[in-house]
Amino acid sequence: EEPGTPASLSRDLWQTDSDDKTPNIPPLLHSLGELRSVLSLAASDSYIFCGSQSQDIPVWDKKTFQLKDSLRGHTGAVLALVHAEDRKWLFSSSGDSTVRIWSTIALTPIYVLSPYLETGAGDLFSLAWSPSLQTLYVGCQNTSLQWYDFNSEHHAASAGCEASGSASGTSTPRRRPHKFFDSYPQYERKPADIHANNGGSSRDTSPTSDSNIRPPRAFLNIPAENVIDSAHFGYIYCMELFPDRENGVRLVTGSGDEFVKVWECSNKRPIQLHAFECNNGAIYSLVLKDETIYAGCQDGSVKVLDLDTKTTVRTVIVQEGIDVLSLSLLNSDLYTCSANGQLQRFSASFDCTASWQAHDGIVLSSIITHGNSKDHPCLITGGNDDHIKVWELTTPPETSAAEDQIVLPSLNSHTTDTLTYALSKFISIRSVSSSPSHREDCRQAAIWLKKCLNQLGAQSSLIPTGEGVNPLVLGTFSGTTPKNKQSKPRVLFYGHYDVISAPSEGWDTDPFNMAGRNGYLYGRGATDNKGPILAVACAVANLLANRALAVDVVFLIEGEEECGSTGFDKAVQKHKDLIGDIDAILVSNSTWIAEDIPCITYGLRGVVHCSLEISSSLPDLHSGIEGGAVVEPLLDMVHLLSTLTDAQHQVRIPGFYDRVRKQTGAEKELYQRLSTITGRPASSLSSRWREPSLTVHSIEISGPKNPTIIPGTIQSQVSLRIVPDQDLHSITKSLCTHLEASFQNLKSPNKLKVSVQNTADWWLGQLDDFWFKALESAVQAEWGIAPLHIREGGTIPSVPFLEKEFGCHALHLPMGQSSDQAHLPNERISLDNLRRGRSVIERFLSTVGDKGTLQSPS
Repeated sequence: EEPGTPASLSRDLWQTDSDDKTPNIPPLLHSLGELRSVLSLAASDSYIFCGSQSQDIPVWDKKTFQLKDSLRGHTGAVLALVHAEDRKWLFSSSGDSTVRIWSTIALTPIYVLSPYLETGAGDLFSLAWSPSLQTLYVGCQNTSLQWYDFNSEHHAASAGCEASGSASGTSTPRRRPHKFFDSYPQYERKPADIHANNGGSSRDTSPTSDSNIRPPRAFLNIPAENVIDSAHFGYIYCMELFPDRENGVRLVTGSGDEFVKVWECSNKRPIQLHAFECNNGAIYSLVLKDETIYAGCQDGSVKVLDLDTKTTVRTVIVQEGIDVLSLSLLNSDLYTCSANGQLQRFSASFDCTASWQAHDGIVLSSIITHGNSKDHPCLITGGNDDHIKVWELTTPPETSAAEDQIVLPSLNSHTTDTLTYALSKFISIRSVSSSPSHREDCRQAAIWLKKCLNQLGAQSSLIPTGEGVNPLVLGTFSGTTPKNKQSKPRVLFYGHYDVISAPSEGWDTDPFNMAGRNGYLYGRGATDNKGPILAVACAVANLLANRALAVDVVFLIEGEEECGSTGFDKAVQKHKDLIGDIDAILVSNSTWIAEDIPCITYGLRGVVHCSLEISSSLPDLHSGIEGGAVVEPLLDMVHLLSTLTDAQHQVRIPGFYDRVRKQTGAEKELYQRLSTITGRPASSLSSRWREPSLTVHSIEISGPKNPTIIPGTIQSQVSLRIVPDQDLHSITKSLCTHLEASFQNLKSPNKLKVSVQNTADWWLGQLDDFWFKALESAVQAEWGIAPLHIREGGTIPSVPFLEKEFGCHALHLPMGQSSDQAHLPNERISLDNLRRGRSVIERFLSTVGDKGTLQSPS
């Protein structure tokens, strides 16, 4: 059987009851009947056009829902319809291997277009029209992709010649039968072709003798050079064009070969850019939005494909095993049409928000258009139950700022601050990386940030980090090389757009709706890390707008920082050439130690996260029956954990403290000064920042948590915080060795499993480095006071990795205050801090730009 043949068309129709419990099912506005299978639909402002198996194209009045006319001329089923608003044309393609062009005003034929004759194109399954190129693309049964340019000299010559020939009685060429597509008898036809009329050489592109059918103005032919043979290895069932943009016209095709292909068409001839292998059966339907492709598949799923990262974002299961034959999109709502007559609606987060039985058979086609009023959209569906259904829709609200047109106020605007406006949009996107239900929100945050950086003057793109993992945002602001310099510095700014979850308990306002109160901006991500990202972006944009940017600033923003930076390292290494050479790394992902004095962070501890599991070969037991007769895993775990520290809380792992850097006199003076400012003991600051530590985070048991159960499995989470000059690899190995040896000493029959979840190295900045001095000077110039030098007890895994990968130093500028509540309810950032942080970045970049490129450390 031909690959990609719709299985739905060769088996009995599925009958499923509609889900009456599903709310918000669109009301049925009107039903249009007495048609043969509705294979295709299109709409203009005034009419609904129906491509049917009956070969005619009924035209229905949108306002009255009455039959206005019927466009006649095809001798095969009408497989595809496309409305060209700019020309007031309707394109129709058919099983008779022709495309006909009609006037949507006069409802009369204009042209008949035939594919390249030598190819024997067979059924013409799909069409796409580019207004900017004035070119029609045709997807064919013989796997070829063909196109016709209505602005070409060929068109002018053909239209004139054919029109005059027709007027003088010159016969038009008959399409020659093809040895494969026109030869097989009716009883051998494949299920995919139940709507086709490819029964042999009876197809004819000449005018019919029926006096009711008006002849076209001219007969056109696609020239041989406008053909790509074997564009797919299966029928080209569907095509869509992305709206024309600065990056050109792009065509998307879907085929029975299970591939979705993207083509660059700016020079009219399609050039393949990428092929997505979906592996979910034939691709029957496509719909596009922004950089996202939705592909309806034979196996009952919709593949969500990201063109920016060239990855599959997710697979949405509509109805398993039931073909998705048509898709329509209204803002964030995706409507799917299935072979069992079911329609379903999915939200922006791909939750099914409605499901209902729309037709008593296969839903073959759908479009979304406006109804009697342009403010009232309608979903129109057609099925093989010989009916068209018109469903009244409610326009969904935009679920995230990522779907808005990014229009930032002017950087010099005195009425609206670009920084706070952009931050309000950024915070509204629920980019919680730890929650699978917010995975699409994270992707939308990345898309929004990419657009925002673009508008601020960067060249930006998304970098994939793996399927199911949030992408990186890469944006490069290119500065001007000073006349007396041969090159300019390149600074990489690292941040993260993902946030931690924000349960509503404890919040005074909606955590994802930025609120301003008493000089603070409240919302999840305000200080960690969306506010600082935009402050730095606006600083760079200000310099760029004033032609004062003498450095390149490369933004590298990840979406998995709150989950351990999954995929970050490999993605950076893979795309290092795209990022380019880097002279210094800038980070702004922490807070001051107090409220009133600015700080610069120069140290972070590293971390080793480890999971322990002790299990018996027995199930959970009753302590009254088995207590004392078995060696209990929980007691083993208690004994094992007790070997990690002594009574003074010192870590007992052999060699753990051997390489810890000794505290200097300057450090002691710094801690004493900070103790005076913060009111915290100097020893506490030292312990938190520069001493290693061990923490037992949890002990979890299997079975019910009641006092009569002996659990069969115990799990515990342990972490180490490491400091200069401890070796990450050695410490990790020593921890595992110590645990295994200690467990062996217990001589327990139970089993231990040690698993290192993730690790990150410590980081220490260079206080005497030129870059650090430049940042320190910028802070002092802005605030009128020298910044405090502080360290953090936490870890940012990407900072030491980036230092090693690019061979340069990192700098860490906190913008928030100690009371910013990062990761807690009522997270906030001071509006003054945010704006002054922007000014600090401007001063810093201006200083390093004046110095030119510096040598990176070896």
